[in-house]
Amino acid sequence: MDAQSPRARELNLPQAFLLLATNDADGEPDVPQPFLQAGVAGAILAELDLLGAIELQGRHVRATGIAVESDFQQQLDLIRHKSRPHTPKRWVSMLESRAEVHRIYEGMAALGIVQHVGEKHLALFRTTRYPEKDHAPEAALLQKVSAAMAAGSVEPAVVDPRTNALIALLHAVGLLERLFPEADRGRARELTYSHWPSHAVVEELRSVRLAEAEAAT
Repeated sequence: MDAQSPRARELNLPQAFLLLATNDADGEPDVPQPFLQAGVAGAILAELDLLGAIELQGRHVRATGIAVESDFQQQLDLIRHKSRPHTPKRWVSMLESRAEVHRIYEGMAALGIVQHVGEKHLALFRTTRYPEKDHAPEAALLQKVSAAMAAGSVEPAVVDPRTNALIALLHAVGLLERLFPEADRGRARELTYSHWPSHAVVEELRSVRLAEAEAAT
């Protein structure tokens, strides 16, 4: 089996989050763009945290100095070389990017997981969608999340950290309940209460809602 096959390697968290946040059939996000971008930014922080490249020290995110191989070296370098540390929420705000979302989609398209579909409107505007091409990676993710979400199945500390992080990120943007409507909300809180990147996403989205409410008045 090819080493680059999505079945042969585990997707990183931003890829996993984006895959579950995208409608299989039409390739459109199942959440508004601000939620999608904040979720991806939080997933980048969570990925770097899992790799040991960054950590939360008090109220601020700091680089650990550990050398890692990551698809998110640019974001890690930004954190490493920032003149002063920032809170997780501030980093989510700084790392939000439509271009980064597009880059991750294109990476999954190159792996054959999703398909790049471009459409022109009035010969001027171009939109891009990413419908699912290979369901196996998403099916594996859903199975892992479902097993972890089964109340009383395993203690939170025993749940795979990568799966736990994905659950926390999905919960932060409201997707966990949509994907698993019968899931125990208490179990979700149990699994996500200490996951700082997803809490930062929640705080950022709260700011977005407040800004939208103020703009509407």
